[in-house]
Amino acid sequence: MHHPCRRAIAGIVCSLLLAPLGAQPREGAFTQPVSLMVPYPAGSASDFTARTMQEPLAHQLGVPVVVENLGGAAGAIAANKVLAAAADGQQLFQGSPNELILSGLVNKGVKYQPDDFRMVAPVAISHLVVIAQARLPADNLDQLAELARARRSEPLNYGSSGPGTMYHLLGELASRRVGAPMTHVPYKGGAPLMQDLIGGLIDFAFVPYQSSYADLARQGRIKVIGSLADARLPAPFQNVQSYRDTQNFKDFSFSIWTGYLVKRGTPQRAVEQHAAALQAALKLPQVRSPLEAQAKTLFAPMSLEQAATFYRNETARYRELVKTVGFEPQ
Repeated sequence: MHHPCRRAIAGIVCSLLLAPLGAQPREGAFTQPVSLMVPYPAGSASDFTARTMQEPLAHQLGVPVVVENLGGAAGAIAANKVLAAAADGQQLFQGSPNELILSGLVNKGVKYQPDDFRMVAPVAISHLVVIAQARLPADNLDQLAELARARRSEPLNYGSSGPGTMYHLLGELASRRVGAPMTHVPYKGGAPLMQDLIGGLIDFAFVPYQSSYADLARQGRIKVIGSLADARLPAPFQNVQSYRDTQNFKDFSFSIWTGYLVKRGTPQRAVEQHAAALQAALKLPQVRSPLEAQAKTLFAPMSLEQAATFYRNETARYRELVKTVGFEPQ
């Protein structure tokens, strides 16, 4: 006859042997794969962040994480898909001020508001740079300003990832700053924009820095002509003109953050598990190293209350930016 205690001990040992290495001891809020919605096509800077976070998040949550790329309408299509789904935490939205705040302020067709989302955790700040087609006769920001003034009758054109995005607003702001017209060319994301820039179909763009620009510049396919960041860019762009060293863009300092959000009304247990998973993932070298190689600055851990305050303050700040630019909803 087998002793009950021996059977219990054997069961515990068996469970431990069958448990996957690194499994989380807490009971999970998720039993189905989690969708990580990226509002831009594959190959974009946003997509790089999502792919870096995908596996570590899956490990922490205990279920697969599936990256879904859905570009268009400056990110509003992806945002609407998340908001149309159940508020159960199965949809995690990787957002920035472009989709979360600016879309509703500048696009009459966007009906959602920033408060329709709940911030789980801001992840990283991306430094912004100005890239140009290789044949553009301007090698820094001041030369770009001079060229724009010289070409008033045939304005320079600049690309963005969509109407009303921060990159569009920066183009409008730059046009006013230099006192010369510039033509906006919207795209559905960074990848198609880059294709046309390399092909010489657009002149320049404000974009988040990516390490892939180094190879493109070495190959003579693009130029990085300016930095809007306070810190110097990584090699080989450490000598690229900073906004601080210009005559025309002295206070033109801008960056953009990325965060992870859920639909408002998502159960607290699911929100807390997402937050814990994100904070744990962001401590890992396999997450930090590739993101920092893109010149991203990672956020320090925040409580859910701190994340909510951050999101509220950023919403107010971007509303003010739209007022400053004088951008009218379209």
